[in-house]
Parts: sequence; structure tokens; C-alpha cells
Amino acid sequence: MCGGLTLAIGLLSGNNVISLIPTSIRLSYILSSSISQTHSLPSTSHLIPPFLLLVLRVPDPIKKMKVIDKIQSLSQDQGEVVFSFEFFPPKTEDGVDNLFERMDRMVAHNPSFCDITWGAGGSTADLTLDIANKMQNMICVETMMHLTCTNMPVEKIDHALETIKSNGIQNVLALRGDPPHGQDKFVQVEGGFSCALDLVKHIRAKYGDFFGITVAGYPEAHPDAIGSNGVATPEAYQSDLAYLKKKVDAGADLIVTQLFYDTDIFLKFVNDCRQIGITCPIVPGIMPINNYKGFVRMTGFCKTKIPDEVTAALEPIKDNDEAVKSYGIHLGTEMCRKILAHGIKTLHLYTLNMEKSALAILMNLGLIEESKISRSLPWRRPANVFRVKEDVRPIFWANRPKSYLSRTVGWDQYPQGRWGDSRNPSYGALSDYQFMRPRARDKKLQEEWATPLKSIDDIQEKFKNHCLGKLRSSPWSELDGLQPETKIIHEQLGKINLKGFLTINSQPAVNGERSDSPSVGWGGPGGYVYQKAYLEFFCSLDKLDALVKKCNSFLSLTYVAVNKKGNLLSNIGLTDVNAVTWGVFPAKEIIQPTVVDPASFVVWKDEAFEIWSRSWSALYPDGDPSKNLLKEIQSSYYLVSLVDNNYMDGNIFGVFEDL
Repeated sequence: MCGGLTLAIGLLSGNNVISLIPTSIRLSYILSSSISQTHSLPSTSHLIPPFLLLVLRVPDPIKKMKVIDKIQSLSQDQGEVVFSFEFFPPKTEDGVDNLFERMDRMVAHNPSFCDITWGAGGSTADLTLDIANKMQNMICVETMMHLTCTNMPVEKIDHALETIKSNGIQNVLALRGDPPHGQDKFVQVEGGFSCALDLVKHIRAKYGDFFGITVAGYPEAHPDAIGSNGVATPEAYQSDLAYLKKKVDAGADLIVTQLFYDTDIFLKFVNDCRQIGITCPIVPGIMPINNYKGFVRMTGFCKTKIPDEVTAALEPIKDNDEAVKSYGIHLGTEMCRKILAHGIKTLHLYTLNMEKSALAILMNLGLIEESKISRSLPWRRPANVFRVKEDVRPIFWANRPKSYLSRTVGWDQYPQGRWGDSRNPSYGALSDYQFMRPRARDKKLQEEWATPLKSIDDIQEKFKNHCLGKLRSSPWSELDGLQPETKIIHEQLGKINLKGFLTINSQPAVNGERSDSPSVGWGGPGGYVYQKAYLEFFCSLDKLDALVKKCNSFLSLTYVAVNKKGNLLSNIGLTDVNAVTWGVFPAKEIIQPTVVDPASFVVWKDEAFEIWSRSWSALYPDGDPSKNLLKEIQSSYYLVSLVDNNYMDGNIFGVFEDL
């Protein structure tokens, strides 16, 4: 292996490779305009025959994560319907926290992308940049950021583009933007651009093809072109179409439309675009009606035509919010059905930061199932362009994926195919970020975990109740409630917690379960998945000693135990990496996405022990006996990682019997 390139040289005889060439030539080759390498081989260049076999294994280039690529590959190659969601920056910190919670739930349904708006007059620029970064790198969804010309000189535009580029975001929705608050007309700022066309040209000229550029399309013409009678003249409509083509010709590769409620108008718009030579995908923007006043305000602002039948349906129920929402779901569903029936395979839902209506429409269409969420890996695959090939992680952060992402940001390489040498990557130091929680989750922890603790029995009861699903939160988890696979073993977990083995992570043994299993499946249909049983828990030194003695008669068990000070006890080496999850799929190599890596476990233990004080005992006032009890456990207990390598008929819980 040299520079990521595998090189084999052999002599050809018919269809066979006779031998590797033991020559000392200098073989120079150029793989691309940017790669030139020279390799030395031992002497006897006269042996080089006229026919030479070069087998080069060149690493795949960085996978482009542009929305246009995803839409084209899914809708054209596989005929799938792809959908996406739009959000806007909330005005309060609580609103932002709630948005991320909601977004996390919606992204579990695998949208092709999500976009975040820029805000009128650039009023939310910094917040939009921050939210876009977290969407891409913590929520792990392909993110498209709106960028407008309003109040944006070119320096600010480039700052925004450089920021998202460095954060691994490759998608921009280029807009002129609305006038700032209090102004009626758009005014070009000094040193800025006057229209979206100029912005598209600038992005392509300065950044080449790094960004996928989306632009807005207006089925009824841009609101500025619509007259007081609510309709654009034919000339104004044609002029707007011609301008849209200029944006596409300048480098835009995708169109997302303004909201509409007359599906025939949208279908005519698509046909009109095709007639003038616009060939890129045109994605319909669907805004579910959530309440009557908001609907009237939005359609008035956008000068959107409201069909008579919609007005007639809404008028009798306009003061009944639930009835309006139900009708909005029905209307959105029927609009989408008609669009899909005309061969259009993309849908973009303007959520207004609400999930129920958008998800209900998708469920009505059969595009998602609330109870069946597919996973490409056991953990959510990253969207960041720099780590899209990552497919292996230590299991320890399974319940704290955002913490793992934050502690591994900026690695030069991310594990692909196998974990490799765990001593190479440098985990980021612990910071306040790993212990920050959304306010809603903090409130839940306060309710469920900040009750008086008189003895270790009370603590064991807490852990047991969480494993049985009686508590929705855990200081050691960023996730909400139990994972489906935990429910397979929750009773056994409850029992060992009452014995003093306080579990924070686990997985059951799986031997060839179908990959579309709702409880343990991942990787899509057609494959089979396997798991070694795994437990991770805190326990006292006395209980650890007893457990280690029992492990001597369970030859398939491997363990690593460490306390807060770093004292280590193990029956494996620190460099012994153990694959504990793998999958077999058609026409693919075996995928092993989860490992137990002792060296990473030693890094993880600092975070795991810190949670006792930073996330749990911090819920109590100073001097509280409960706080003191938790600190005592933190300082004296061991953290244990236990694997049963017999995934076929092992019994990891058997070792806890009679303890």
C-alpha cells in the first residue's frame, strides 16, 4: 500500500499472470491531473516484456453529496419517490431546541435532504449558518442552505459559502430574497447582487462545481410579476420563465417551486419549462394547511391562487383548527397523488417547523411507515462530505451519537471497511458541549432522575426502570426511550441491574436475522445481519471480582474493565479490536459497522464517568445526600465492557446467575 494505492505488476501469458516482475525500473504514472507518483522497483529493467499487467486499486473519489445527484440516482435508477423537508430558524433558544428534537424525528424517515431558510433581509444569517452546520453534522441529514442577496455584500456571501464548505455542506438554494422588514421593495446593497442570477453566476465562477445550486421556480410567476387581479400577464409569465432558464443555464441544477394549491398550474408550469429547454428536475413545493389564518397570510404574501373548491371546503371549518389541519392533510395528499401520477418522483414539503401534517401526508402516500424506520447502518450515516465513507464506529457511543461526532470532527480519515489502528485517531477533549442538553430533555431528566436517593438500592431501581421502559430519559443517552432491540432483552437487563450491574449500553445476540427486521435490521432489504451480545455497565470492585471469576468458565466472554482513575482489568489486549455487528448483503463485501475497541473504551470511560457528576448529580443542590452518594459511586465503581463472542447459542446473562 502506498499513498492509498495498491499496485501489482505481472507478466501476461495468454489469460494468466505468470509472476510479479522483479525489475528495478522506475515506473512513473499519472493517475489524474492532480496525482503524479514515482515508484522504484529492484534492478533488471531488461526483463520488462512488451505486455505488462498493471492492477491498480485506486481509492474512490470523495462521494459527492449533492442533492441533485441523490435525486437523479434514486428517482431515475430505482424509480423511487424522494421527499424532503424545509425548516426555518426559530426566534428563541427553546424554539431552536424544539426544532432539533423535531428534526431528529423527521430525519429518521430518510428524506433526501432538508433545507433551512436564510430569513428576511438576512436577519437570521448567523443562526442559519449554525443550524445548517448542526443539521449536516449532528442530525446527519443532507442539508441545503438558503442564501439570499438581501443586505449581503459579496464579502458576506463568500463568508457564508466558505463556512458551509468547511462544514461539509455542498448544497445552496440561491435566492434574491425578500425586502428587509419594514421595506416594500428589494434594494441592491452596495457591493452585492441584484438578483439570484448574479448569485448563481458568482457561486459557479468562484467555487466551480463544489456546490449543487438550487433555484426557485414560480408556477404562477414571481409575486412581483403578478398583477392586482392576482394573475400574471402572459408576457410577464413568459418573461419569468425565460429568467428561470437563465438561472439554469448559469449553473443551477435543480428547481424547487413556490407553494401552490392548484396542481394543474404546477403541471402546466413543468411542461412550459420543458418547452423552452429547461431539463433539470423540478421539485414541487407542497405547503400543508395547518391553520386558516396562517394559510390566508401566506397565500396573500405569495399571491397564490386558491381554487374555489379549496375555499369552499375551508370556509365552514375555518375556526376549527383540528378540522382545518385534517383537511390540509387530505388536500396535500391528493395534490401529491396527482403529481406522482404524472411521473414526477420528487416532493418538497414546507413544514413550517411542524411535523404531524407533513408526515401524515407521506404516510397516506405509503412513502413512510411510522412504525418501520429503515437504517442504512446501525447508526445514522453522516451527511458531511468529508466523512460520507465512514462505516465503522466503536459501540460505546451508541446512545450518544452527537457526542461521538463532536469528538471526532476534523479527523483526517474516517474508518471505512475496518476500524484499523485505534491509536491513530485523536479524540477531541471533553468540553461543555458533550454535556449540553435541550431544555425539554433537561426537564425530563429532572423529573425522572432527580428524586431522593437513600442507598444503592434506589440507584439500581432507577437503572432497572429505565431498562424496562418506565423512564424515557437517561443521563447516559441522547436518545428518547429504549431502542427496539433493547426490548428483546429488557427483562434480563432489569434483573442484572437489581444485582448491582448498572447497564448503560447493550445489544442482543443476532444470528442471521433479515436485514429489514424492524427491531435489529439495517442496511435495507435483501441481506442478513449478525450481532454478538454486548453489555456495558458500572459495578463495584467486589462484583467485578466475582464476575471475572465466573468469566473463567465462560470461554466465549471477553471483557475490559476500567475505573475513573484508569486502573484496567481485561482478558484481551488493548489493540484487540472485536467486530460485534456485521451484515451480509447481495453483491457487497461484508459490512462490520460496530466494534469493541479497548483503546477507544479507555477514551470513552472519561465521558462515561463524567456523566455521573455533570449530568446526574448536578441535578441536586450542593450538600444533598443524593449528590454525595452519586459521587461515591463515580469514584469507586468500574465501567465494564462485556462481549459474548458466541453469537449462535451463547448466553451472556448466564454469567450473572448466582452473583
